[in-house]
Amino acid sequence: MNYTFLHPYFFYLLLLLIPLTGWYIWKQRELNASLQISSLKGFSKIRKSRKTYLRHVPFGLRCLTFIFLTIALARPQSTDSLRNVTTEGIDIIVSLDVSGSMLAMDFEPNRLEAAKDVATDFISGRPNDKMGLVIFAAESFTQCPLTIDHAVLTNLTRDVQTGILQDGTAIGLGLSTAVSRIKDSDAKSKVIILLTDGVNNRGEIHPLTAAEIAKSFGIRVYTIGVGSHGTAPYPVNTVFGQQVQDMEVKIDEEMLREIANTTGGQYFRATDKEKLRAIYEEIDQMEKTKIEVKEYSKRTEEFIPFALLALAFLLMEILLRNTILRNLP
Repeated sequence: MNYTFLHPYFFYLLLLLIPLTGWYIWKQRELNASLQISSLKGFSKIRKSRKTYLRHVPFGLRCLTFIFLTIALARPQSTDSLRNVTTEGIDIIVSLDVSGSMLAMDFEPNRLEAAKDVATDFISGRPNDKMGLVIFAAESFTQCPLTIDHAVLTNLTRDVQTGILQDGTAIGLGLSTAVSRIKDSDAKSKVIILLTDGVNNRGEIHPLTAAEIAKSFGIRVYTIGVGSHGTAPYPVNTVFGQQVQDMEVKIDEEMLREIANTTGGQYFRATDKEKLRAIYEEIDQMEKTKIEVKEYSKRTEEFIPFALLALAFLLMEILLRNTILRNLP
């Protein structure tokens, strides 16, 4: 265990002890009163009181208070020694479709909730990677930028709902926004996982154009088409309330496959939640680039014991000055 100080310049305050000690010695000489008497013979048998030897203790306690308070102000911290560890050097952005069709119930309970559940499991399984989340419908939005705070990312992922963006499917915008969030990363490997259940029908950027941009920045894109084959039950609002109707599943698999091939990624088709989970597990296994890095363990603040010692010495000084070592005028 090594100890370091966050603010070592506070130790210069200890130099004040030199003039403080000099002032104390000079003050003690002033306090010595003189009395002229004819003979010291009558005092020769008087023994010195213990208080004579203890009268300097309060000053010593004050100095100790000052020393330990200075150490506390310097912020001592304990940390383990430097070590080499192997970890993943990968940054990952999940680009998630939140259009109205993601409410289809061919997944349990629906496509969006299933995608969120599997994504949060994927996030928790990669504690060493920076990850982020982009959502898109007719427009795109960065729900969470790249972060190592996976608790925040998980909470933001769970908060995602349909209807927060204008409805539609702008795959190109969803991909380009993810690219802009990860392109400047200095990670050894940069990955985007694009999940959608439809066909690009909105947005100013074509998906293949966004794929070329991703390729130019060395970003791999894994595309996932979500939806069963044929038709899927979908909740529809009618004059009689919400009813479930079967809607045709339309996924532009050819385009999603081309996006993946252009960037060196891979296309997957998920027809149920378990298949989707298996796809994320497969991506997890493929993206295991190992790098050796130097790592310090988390530092621990150690100033509290020193602050408590300073307080204890201060209280002892006050107690002694007002009881057995009290000076009478």
